Amino acid sequence: MIPSPLPHYIHHINPKLKHTYLRFNDEGILEIRSSGLTRTQIETLLLKKSRWIRNAQSRIESKQGRYPDFNKEPQLYYLGAAYPVHLVEEQQKRTSLTFHDTHFTLTFDQFDIQLFQRKIDLFYRKEASRIIPPIVDKYAKKMSLFPSQIRFRKTRRQWGSCSSDHTLSFNTMLAKLPLGTITYVVIHELAHIQHKHHQRSFWALVEETMPTYKQEAAILKTYTTY
Repeated sequence: MIPSPLPHYIHHINPKLKHTYLRFNDEGILEIRSSGLTRTQIETLLLKKSRWIRNAQSRIESKQGRYPDFNKEPQLYYLGAAYPVHLVEEQQKRTSLTFHDTHFTLTFDQFDIQLFQRKIDLFYRKEASRIIPPIVDKYAKKMSLFPSQIRFRKTRRQWGSCSSDHTLSFNTMLAKLPLGTITYVVIHELAHIQHKHHQRSFWALVEETMPTYKQEAAILKTYTTY
């Protein structure tokens, strides 16, 4: 039997839609939004859009910073570099993740990928909470823009955000990124304290503070938040 060339997809029906929309969600699954296409119509559309789908899948798969594949040779991103993860099985009932300059060691008594991911998330949270506040403090003084508070959380869509009361929220996954790119995200969010938009004045402030911001923004796009 010849395998189907069609990708797995989720179909969302909204009778009010006038057009059909295709996008990949955060999990890399193709989503189709339409007013009610039939299965045959969807298959025809997917075949027509096969080149776009393949290109989009390639871009998603090429993103840096994904969770390690523990069924192969796992590696973990930290401050812009990929390090091997050495798996060490022990009898003692505990799971721990430790960084050793050249590699990570993941010690465990049971092979539990979900638990491994929670340990990775905890590592990133601790590192983001350690690395980012001094950068915020430095550039807040330089830009004379001061946040009301700083928060850290794991999100799938945003690397950072600035609320109406000037609270800055940073994605804990920022610890994956090079230090210069982390700094760009901090400057970007600090600039939102003054400019709640992405118009010319906003980018002028970002560029004044970091003339190389475009290079860092391009690097940011090569990483995934999950």
